[in-house]
Parts: sequence; C-alpha cells; structure tokens
Amino acid sequence: MDQLQGIFAGISSATDLLVVPTCQHATLDLVKTGEAVDDEKDRLLERFMKWAVAVCARLLAAGHWCDYIDPCSGLPMIHQESQTPYSEVEGLSLLLGYKTANAGCCKVVLHPKWGTSVYPATLFARAPFEALQAAIKGAEEHLRAADGSGGGS
Repeated sequence: MDQLQGIFAGISSATDLLVVPTCQHATLDLVKTGEAVDDEKDRLLERFMKWAVAVCARLLAAGHWCDYIDPCSGLPMIHQESQTPYSEVEGLSLLLGYKTANAGCCKVVLHPKWGTSVYPATLFARAPFEALQAAIKGAEEHLRAADGSGGGS
C-alpha cells in the first residue's frame, strides 16, 4: 500500500484501490533479445495501451479515478506527478503468487503456464467492482469491433 501511495501521489489511501493485473501470452520468450522479441514486445505494448485507454475512458467518464502503468517505464500514464515506478514483476509476485527468476541483472516473472513468454501490465481503479467490470466489457467489445482484438487478457 505504501508503494502505491508513492506511485499515485494524489490518492490518500490505497485500501479501496482495485488492481487489474493483465498477462498477455507472447509468441516468443521475452527474456531473449533480438528484433523479433522487440517487435513482439511492441505489439503487446500497443495492445495493452489500447485496452487500458479504452477502459480508463469509460471509468473517467463515469466519474471514477483510474490509471494504468506504462510497462516500459513503470510509470503511471494518467496521473504523472510521480516518478516512482511500479514493478509489474513484484506486483504479480505479491498479488498472484507468481514465481520470479533472475535474468541477468533483471527479475522476470514466471507465468504458471507460459513461463517467460508473458507480457504483464497493470491497470488501477477506484470504482465499484461492477463499474470496473462494465468498463472492461465495454472496452473489449469496442476494441473487437474496431480491429478484431480484445485488448488485455
């Protein structure tokens, strides 16, 4: 909770914060390097960003607080006052119990089914759970109609 209050400086309490961790199954092992891995990361980043923007637009329009993390920097995209990064790896480890491993100088998350072929990213909201569910459903329907994808998974 203390870490989230540092990341989102404008919130007085993180106790009612809903955390939406997402994991997209990558077609490649994302610990590896190279142009193909970079392209896959870019594809998954773009997919998450479209999804998060669509979900947040619905929540904000309904008067709810929300934000999402740029997986590349770890920084919030809407409330950009803080320069404290959010760790997707720590988040998945603490919230979902996912194991981690060291890959060089970095920690990586190990998805229980996909191993390191996973692209994690997180959205946060202060809204009734039903409002969050409706925003996600509406965003995914909109994205499917627009380009055939469902956004985050």
